[in-house]
Amino acid sequence: MTTGRRIATIAAAAALAPLALVALPGTASAHGYVDTPPSRQAQCAQGVVLCGDIKYEPQSVEGPKGLRSCSGGNARFAELDDDSKGWRATPVGTTVTFTWQLTARHRTSTWEYYVGDTRVGLVDDGGAQPGATVTHDVDLSGFTGRQKVLAVWNIADTANAFYACLDLQVG
Repeated sequence: MTTGRRIATIAAAAALAPLALVALPGTASAHGYVDTPPSRQAQCAQGVVLCGDIKYEPQSVEGPKGLRSCSGGNARFAELDDDSKGWRATPVGTTVTFTWQLTARHRTSTWEYYVGDTRVGLVDDGGAQPGATVTHDVDLSGFTGRQKVLAVWNIADTANAFYACLDLQVG
């Protein structure tokens, strides 16, 4: 191989290296969140509540499975855990349809919904890949008044989940 050809090959490899890194498997830069009713991160993205970085990437609240925090344990999004921040509560009936917007459609084990420590909804997807939009109807008939719902999207092939909290006025 000539010196000129060797330099051209090295230059081409150097130019393609960043693209190869982006294509490698691993944590994607976007995933999913509940946008209807508006989750806390949706309220940030819409400018309803003033927030930091989460307003730019509402789909990125990812953390280890099993957490019960709005931020998914991610310090960058800790403001989502602050119940005094002025979150607007959406008026709903006793059955609520939650709509997830997914920007990276990971194979899914389960979707869970909690009010406090009570799991009020569970959908088992058995490792299926969801569509770009997913909806679930959840029965909240055991609750009235202002409630915070934690929605959890458990990914089938990683140890992580995506988290969203919603403030609702039930009844």
